[in-house]
Order: sequence, then C-alpha cells, then structure tokens
Amino acid sequence: MSGIGMRMDLHTRLDQKMILAPRMIQSMEILQLPIVDLQAKIEKELQENPFLEQKEHLGDQDTPPEAEFNPDAPLKHDETGDLEFSRLEALNRDWDDHFNEEHRVSRAALEEEGDRKLDAMANMPDRPQSLQDYLAEQLGEMELTDDQRRLAKHVCSFIDRTGYLGARVRVKEKVRERDKDDDPGRETFRPVSLAEIAQTYDEPVSPEQVEDALVHVVQKLDPPGVGARDLKECLLLQITPDTPHREALRVLIRDHLEDVGYNRIPVIQKSTKFDLATIREAIEQLHRLDPKPGLKYADTETHYVVPDIVVERTDSGDYEARLIDDWVPTVRISKRYLELYKSKGLDEAARERLRKSLQSAQWLVSAVEQRRNTLLKVTKAIINHQRAFLDSGPEHIQPLKMQQIADQVKVHVTTVSRAVDDKWIQTPRGVFPLKRFFGGGKKNDQTHEDVAYEVMKQKLMELIGDEDKANPLSDEELVARLNEAGYPVARRTVTKYRKMLNIPSSRQRKDWSRV
Repeated sequence: MSGIGMRMDLHTRLDQKMILAPRMIQSMEILQLPIVDLQAKIEKELQENPFLEQKEHLGDQDTPPEAEFNPDAPLKHDETGDLEFSRLEALNRDWDDHFNEEHRVSRAALEEEGDRKLDAMANMPDRPQSLQDYLAEQLGEMELTDDQRRLAKHVCSFIDRTGYLGARVRVKEKVRERDKDDDPGRETFRPVSLAEIAQTYDEPVSPEQVEDALVHVVQKLDPPGVGARDLKECLLLQITPDTPHREALRVLIRDHLEDVGYNRIPVIQKSTKFDLATIREAIEQLHRLDPKPGLKYADTETHYVVPDIVVERTDSGDYEARLIDDWVPTVRISKRYLELYKSKGLDEAARERLRKSLQSAQWLVSAVEQRRNTLLKVTKAIINHQRAFLDSGPEHIQPLKMQQIADQVKVHVTTVSRAVDDKWIQTPRGVFPLKRFFGGGKKNDQTHEDVAYEVMKQKLMELIGDEDKANPLSDEELVARLNEAGYPVARRTVTKYRKMLNIPSSRQRKDWSRV
C-alpha cells in the first residue's frame, strides 16, 4: 500500500481585492436614503446612541465646532493619562457656558416637540372600514335566521379584497433548490368551488345550500358585484332594471367581452344584429361598471411624494438648487457623554463600549453631511445639463447618462446612482424623480443632434393624438412618420413605447362610428 505524503509549502500570492470599510458602507446607505427615511434613521439613532443629541437652532449664537475625535485611532496615554482626555477637557473649558445654555434650550424644545407629537397622535384618523367589516355590518341588519346569517358570513370569509369569491392559498415560486424548504411562497387567491366552501363549514351543509346563501344573500350585498365567481358574473350582477341598454349590455358581457376588448365592432354587429349606435352606447355603459368592486374598501395607503431638493429660478435667469431638509434633525456629539467617556474612573470594558458608540455617532454625523454635499453637487450638475428641460418643458429633455455626471462631479458612477435613487426634485416645471433626467438617445438624421428617447415618446404621442380616428396609424406607419421627422426608430421600439404609454393598437383605437 502506498503511503500518503503531506507537505507544507509557503507561497506568496498577489491579489487585488476591494474591501469596503464599515464607515464607507454606512455612508453609501445614508446617501441612498430618501429624505423621509433619513429622518426616521436619524430619529432611531438619537434614541439608541447616547452620544448623539439633536442640535437646536439658537438664533444668532455661535455654534461651537464639533469635536475632532478620530474614532479609528488607537487610544494613546502619557504620564498624565489619556491624551484624548486633555483634548476633551479643553473643549469643555472653552465652551462650558454655551453647552449649559444650549442644554436648557434643548430641554424646552424637546418638551415642545413631545406636545406636538401627542397632538398628532390624537388627531390620527381611524382605520378605514374593510370590505369584510362592511359585509358583516350589512348581514347584521338583514332579516335572516341565525343559521342563514352564520352560513352567509362563512361564504363572505372566502371573498378576496377585489370582491371575488376565492380561496386563499400559498403559491411556491421557482427558487434555488437549497432554498426550497425555507420558501414560504406568496399568498394569492384562486377560484373556489361551492363544495369546498361546504366542506369547511362547521356544520353539515350541501353545495346547494351554499349556493343559495351566495346568490340570495351575499350577492345582494353592497357593493354591486361582490361575491362573483368570475368577471362576467361580476359585471352582470351590477346591471339593474334602470341600467340603460341593459339587454344589449347583457349580451355583450355574456358573449362578446373579448370582441369589445379588441374593438371588433363589425363582428359584434353581425352576431347581435344591434345597430352601431346601440353597440356604442352599451359599450360606454360597460365601461362604467366596476370589474373589481371590492378594491374601494381595500386598505390602501396614500403615498405622498416629499421632494429632497427644490430648484428655483433666480432674478438673473439662472437656476439655484437647495436641499429641503430643515425638518430633519441636525445631530451632534453629546457633551454629557463626552464627559463620561473622559472620566478616569472607567474600566477598560466600559471605555471600549463607549468608544464604539462614539465612533458610530461620529460616522453618522459625517455620513449625513457627506450626503448633503454629494446630493447638491449631483443635482447642480444635472440641472446645468438639463437647462432646456427647465426652460421649455419635458419635450426638450437631453440625453444624459450617469457616467457623464460622475465624471463631472468626480465620483464613481455608483455614487451618482445612489444619490438619485428614490429622490424627488421640485422644479418650476413640476415635481419629478431625479432619475427622470437620465436616459439615452439617438442622433437625429436631419439635425445631427442627440435626441432623448423621451422626446421620441412625446413625438409618438403627438402623432397618435393627431391621427384620423376612423383610420388610425399602424405601428409601421408610425415608424415611417417618425423616420420622416428624423427619428431613427424600429417597429419593435414603437410597439414598446406604445405599450409603455398604455396606448392601444390601431385596431383598438379605431372609431367605427366615423367609418
């Protein structure tokens, strides 16, 4: 049997690695935060890190310089003790009166802020009524037996947020093999049979009894169309004796929904024998029906856009950018905890814990200031490039890549990407996401100037808006018109832009009443 040899060798190998320091990682995270999330981040750190305190505005009083503490440097000692203590002692001696005065002002400001928060909490609106709450409320007011009401409530429990009858199930997504067991899947709804509803009831009931509760109780509730098992049933349930053209409308829903979707009016006319005016009026009535009646009661959260930057035009005609962050807490290092840190009675373990908190506080203060500087520089570079947009409107936007701004500001392109991510800018032309100002383009064959893709979309909308509705332009004709205007686009590009703009095809845009 041959032996197994083991050998140990020393080798030298030269590798290139990019290692991000924790401080750099935090700076990038802070840079990427929109203004609302930045406020939440700072307020959270104010609660958790004792070395951070909110800096209050003190009118015309001078603000002392921040401590020039280097948290990355090792602590040094001399015959009299820690050199850092000497530096902090000088800071305390020079600014003692100011710190004491500011402490009194800060306390009053914090009490006032607490009163404002309590008032805001007292005026918060109640949770809006859900669809299930509304259905249960109506069932409580109906003249039903206890058994009928209990079964109807059971049926209502299978109604999803859109108002349809369905079963809540977990759907597994395609994931990596090693994550399959841990993947909970996503929750969704699927059509449910009357037999399944009957089987899950706590008393023996037949599918026929479930259907009776569904049709004669649940589907009579408000909003009209609730409890439907498919789109056709949902729309039919919304037709009342007072609905105009209800017979024609029923025919369209039962037999010609797809034809309506594709604007196949001649097919509908040939099949139903209805005149063109009746079909058109029935389609108009169909568009007034709600395909998802439950959504009006869904818990929807209103999202407000809070601009990070405002751009205003000056008297000289130039544009000036400034950050909107007056209401974001301004933080600094706490004097009280600096005194605790320099205390000579601390043991090494306590000193190390305080040092880490002080380091984290210093990093946050630095990262927030760096975010301000970077965001301002990037925004100023963008508005200088997009002057035509601000002067004349969105149709004059210029092609712009993030690398161009990165080169101008002298930062990495990923820094520009993080700076504009989820940030909004308020301009004289409206409020836009900062990413709105970036985009590619092509050279105009006639003017030989770069034209942004956004301008091509505007031209496409203009051509479709001016077309003959009795004979709308096909995608091929739109390509020809754009090429004639000097915009070199392919058919697939026009189709892509049309779908992005939610513009139907030429067949769907055709107005048969004008033919």
